This record gives sequence, structure tokens and C-alpha cells, in this order.
Amino acid sequence: MSSEEHREEGAEEPVEASLDSNQEADQENGTDATPDPTPDTTSDAAHTQEDQAATASGLSALNKAVLIALLLLGAIWLFQMLSGDSDESAVKTSGTAAVTPVSVAPESESANVAVLNRGEDTDVVTVGGIERRGEGRHFFTTIKVPAGAESLYLSGSGASPLEDGSWGDMEQQVTDTFESFKETLESQGWSMGDIVQVRAFALSDEFGYLDFDGFNRGYRKFFGTEENPLKPVRTFVEIQDLVVPGWLVEIEIRAARVN
Repeated sequence: MSSEEHREEGAEEPVEASLDSNQEADQENGTDATPDPTPDTTSDAAHTQEDQAATASGLSALNKAVLIALLLLGAIWLFQMLSGDSDESAVKTSGTAAVTPVSVAPESESANVAVLNRGEDTDVVTVGGIERRGEGRHFFTTIKVPAGAESLYLSGSGASPLEDGSWGDMEQQVTDTFESFKETLESQGWSMGDIVQVRAFALSDEFGYLDFDGFNRGYRKFFGTEENPLKPVRTFVEIQDLVVPGWLVEIEIRAARVN
């Protein structure tokens, strides 16, 4: 062995001896140079606390949102309840309002003309012992004629032809028919106010149109007017044909009065 190899071995031995001496010193002092394998839990605990705080904050915001929603729903429900009470009160008030009364008294100038008097607390219209109820725009729904009343029936009639040979429209025919009835009644001492029933049988024109509005326009010239505020009960029927060619309507009436 050469002198250089002896020097290298001699140089390594002190290093190993130095390491051994250091380990022995650590054992004597109760310390261990080996790194502590225990993990550092301080940072993990800090992260856990931050997560819990974030979760609590999220739940708090959710609870607030739910509480606000419940408060809004409660306010809406209360508003609807109050509105419903006010509407019901309004309905009850309108439902219990006094009904405008209707009555009829004879006009002093003529016994054939009745004047509506709406100062009574009843909806019955009574003229000359004949009782009428359920007044509508064109007729009453019921009329009660007492026993012993005098009656007059006029057969079904229609319009007369015009000078040019035509018959006119529905309104013209209705007007002409009731004018004829009026003349017949007055010639026998009766009036249009004595009529208690009207029956009308109508046709469509050549175009297939039934002019009900035209019928009512002609009808209103004789009933519910200043001259005759009374109205009869009424029937209006559409039929297939009439006996007289050119007629659009045939009307019959009944009159009644108490002597």
C-alpha cells in the first residue's frame, strides 16, 4: 500500500468518529438529531376555523333570505285578507242597499195614462186593480188580473201594404200594426195602457235576417212612453212562414181592466 492510500484512509476515520461522537452527545443530552416526523397541525386548524366561519356566514345569509321571504309572504297575505274584507263589505253594503221602489198612480188628466211614482218601498206596479211585477225595458215578467176584470182579445194582425205595394221593414210593420190596434181599442173605449199581453210571431227577411232590434224600435213607440208608461207581458217567436205574403210579423194582444 502506498503512502497516499494511507493518508486517505486516515482522513476518513476522523469524519466517521466525529459523526459518532455527535450522536453519542445527543443521546446523552436527551436529544435526537433525527427530524421530528409529527406534522404541523397549526396551519390545518387555522384553515378549519376559516372554513367553519365561511360556512356559518353562508348559513346566516341563507337564514336572512328565508326570513325576508317569509315576512314578504306574510305581508302579502295580510294585504289580501284586508282587501277581501273591504270587498266583502262593499258587496254586503251594495246588496243591502234600498231597492228603488216603483208604483203607478193615475194621471189626473186621463184615466188611460199612468205615471210611475218611485217613492214607495215596493216594486209592485198597480193600476186599476191590475198588479204588475218584474219591470224590464220592454215588458213586465208577471201581471195579475183580478177576478171579475173585463178582458178584450184582438186577433193576430199585421201591417197594411204601402202605397207602392211594398210592406216596409220590420220597424215599419210593427208601427203600422200597433197603430191599427190603438185605433181599434180607442174606438171601443179602451187604451194602449189596458194591454196586458202581446204575442208576436216573426219571420226573417229574404236575406235570412230576423230584425229583432227593428221590432223593439217599433214596439217602444207604444209602451214605456210618456203617453203610456205601462208595459205588458210579451212573447216573441220566430216561425217559418206567415199566411200573408210580405208580412214579417203578426201580432195579437189581450187587454184587461177593472170596472
